[in-house]
Amino acid sequence: MTVTVCYYGLLAERRGLTEERVTTAAPTAAVLFAELGLGVSGSGMRAAVNDEFVPWDHPLNDGDSVALLPPMSGG
Repeated sequence: MTVTVCYYGLLAERRGLTEERVTTAAPTAAVLFAELGLGVSGSGMRAAVNDEFVPWDHPLNDGDSVALLPPMSGG
């Protein structure tokens, strides 16, 4: 399946882009995150699928948009 992955904050910096289409067999957002090899722990990270926050074990489907969001800090 192919999904669109959107990266924010530190993840966008690590990946060197803010969005890409990825072909994957990952059944869940957690497996996709691990598969991407971003070099950061998933602790504190959030995933959103099709513009809705979801648990990491949320199933993925072909054509989904997956946003990966690091912890936010404000000031």
